[in-house]
Amino acid sequence: MAFRIEDIELGDDTGLLAELVACWRASVEATHTFLTPDDIERIAAYVPDAIASVAHLAVCRDENGQVVGFIGVDGAMIETLFIHPSLRGCGLGSLLLDHAVSEHGATLVDVNEQNGQAVGFYEHYGFEVFDRSETDGMGDPFPILHMRLCPTSHGSA
Repeated sequence: MAFRIEDIELGDDTGLLAELVACWRASVEATHTFLTPDDIERIAAYVPDAIASVAHLAVCRDENGQVVGFIGVDGAMIETLFIHPSLRGCGLGSLLLDHAVSEHGATLVDVNEQNGQAVGFYEHYGFEVFDRSETDGMGDPFPILHMRLCPTSHGSA
């Protein structure tokens, strides 16, 4: 299967935003097992605005043009990276991360400590933990690991 990465501007494209939110939801439901359904619904209420506010967005599309993953970068910070669960483990996360690092200078990411697969993914890519917070950005009791790309890392896992 062929995939392509493209930088996007959301503008008023509510259809594209809906695709990104659907990808987010599918990914979170499959990977964020520490969240309850109520947690996901509460978080989902602000996801469209959070996605729309990210400075740089890039999507990964399959050969049919369907969004199968996306990444958002603001400055050096990776604000969001989600892959449709049916395609996890196919290298799409690394493709999007390569793009964010090379095109947008991304070197920082915050990861839910309880999402061990994501932590492992970033460590394998070359990120290291440099700090930890007991709560997430909303003050909820979901510890966050603050990670940075090691200077000696050359990216792609």
